[in-house]
Amino acid sequence: MTVALMWEARAAEGRGADLLAWVRKQPLAGEPLRRETFRAPQDRVLVITWWDAPYDAQLPELPEPGPDLVTRAVHRWRFETVADH
Repeated sequence: MTVALMWEARAAEGRGADLLAWVRKQPLAGEPLRRETFRAPQDRVLVITWWDAPYDAQLPELPEPGPDLVTRAVHRWRFETVADH
């Protein structure tokens, strides 16, 4: 089964580039199948990692950035792949 972890944060005013640089430097305690980083208006940064693991597996996640970098707590979601019919 493939599990996707999504991590999304909104940067503090004027700190979008700093948040993006910070998240790109963050290592994970394990190697995902794939890792992609996205950005969006309002200085939002999204990271999706894909893992070959059961849905409820303990998987490494990105940490919370310092409060000076973000306007709110990080949002996190977990999804599993479903078969197309």
